[in-house]
Amino acid sequence: MNRIALLSLISTSALSVLSAQNKKALPNVIFIMADDLGYADVGFNGQSLIRTPHLDSLARAGMQFTDFYAGCSVSAPSRASLMTGMHTGHTQIRGNKEIKPEGQSPVADHMTLGRLFQGAGYRTGIFGKWGLGYPGSGAEATDRGFDEFFGYNCQRMAHLYYPDHLWRGKERVDYPTNVDGQHGVYSADEIHREALRFIETSAKDNVPFFAMLTYTLPHAELNLPHDAVYEYYEGKLTPKPYESRYKWDYPSSPNAHAAFAAMVERLDRYTGEVGALLRRLGIEERTLVIFTSDNGPHREGGADPDYFDSNGIYRGIKRDLYEGGIRIPMAMAWKGKIAPGGKSQVPLAFWDFLPTFAELIGQGAKAKGSDGKSFLSLLKGSAPSKSLLSRPLYWEFHEDGGKMALRKGEWKLVALKVDTGSPVLELYNLASDPSETKDLSASEPKRREQLYREMLRMRTSSTDFPFAYEVKAQTERSAH
Repeated sequence: MNRIALLSLISTSALSVLSAQNKKALPNVIFIMADDLGYADVGFNGQSLIRTPHLDSLARAGMQFTDFYAGCSVSAPSRASLMTGMHTGHTQIRGNKEIKPEGQSPVADHMTLGRLFQGAGYRTGIFGKWGLGYPGSGAEATDRGFDEFFGYNCQRMAHLYYPDHLWRGKERVDYPTNVDGQHGVYSADEIHREALRFIETSAKDNVPFFAMLTYTLPHAELNLPHDAVYEYYEGKLTPKPYESRYKWDYPSSPNAHAAFAAMVERLDRYTGEVGALLRRLGIEERTLVIFTSDNGPHREGGADPDYFDSNGIYRGIKRDLYEGGIRIPMAMAWKGKIAPGGKSQVPLAFWDFLPTFAELIGQGAKAKGSDGKSFLSLLKGSAPSKSLLSRPLYWEFHEDGGKMALRKGEWKLVALKVDTGSPVLELYNLASDPSETKDLSASEPKRREQLYREMLRMRTSSTDFPFAYEVKAQTERSAH
């Protein structure tokens, strides 16, 4: 072998070793997201009727975030905001829009959490619900940065826990024992097994991984195996049978209270099994674990947020832009990196995850298109910057007459009946009135108008999800 060839071989070998060392230094990230779990549906936020010991332990082991917000108040726009790092004034997906026979409106082709981690050499997987592109749309999970996907492509299909099929990547997986109302395979358990397999395989392959566990629990239908956990709640909680009312309604439940509570505890047990697996694999100190929800609690299929006090002190539920519809449970743990027992009151939101992860894995330049800000320094114990505390957070929602909301510091502006073009404005001070009971819009007119102008600056019009007044204006311009 000549000298040049030998040097080339040594150089290639050294680069391979360096690359392996760099990958090993990268932290694993596990992102666990519940579906329609309210702020106070977990013990660490005050839940008293449902047992969540593993989630409470995760929160104690790391940092709790009291003022963390979903991307929106329903599934698709909230997940699009999380995935792209943009709020709903800029995301392409701003509402739930079904594409028949199966799936939702496809998310645009740009930076996603999956692509961010892939670009740093991670193995990426998502297990649970996608809901951001129908089969064949070119916007399925494996088209948007995920090496593996297992679960529901369609969020409407995810209303059933005994479906006749799920998806592995772009391959349909049929469950004949669930056909015609049979209860052969419980989807949530199947999805959880695949998530654990992905984590274990990636760890054994010594590959850094990003695992999104987008479980569908406790979204309706309120249905699960009637095991010992269900029986515990059946004997403890006030019975509440639920009868399906029409063709597209959620299926009936013999005891919606017991089912909901057991589904939340099942989710808690999944989280505990993830933690136990990390300890068994010896990677707990190399793995950041996040737990949250996609929006506020629901009142569907027999769900009863009033009975469980699911939103705690906060007003509103799913589909509201009041705090109860968008403020969500959030905790992050990383043994040896995040000090236990921490609590942050800094207002943060889903679109902040992309820049935070980008900084974490050395991909900061890829977060340039995000509306968010990195909060990595908070995890390290640093005090929040003034800009992080005072910046505006924005939401819009395209149902129920159109809604917008803006939080800036302690102030919150809510706009209702936006479709009319002359919205009703409500102003709240969250420091003195976190439950949003005292509308200050009449007594603080200057602040109301200032925040409204800022609210309008926060958004651009959407051709896919326009407000009614925008459609009317476009029609009138076209007529002239």
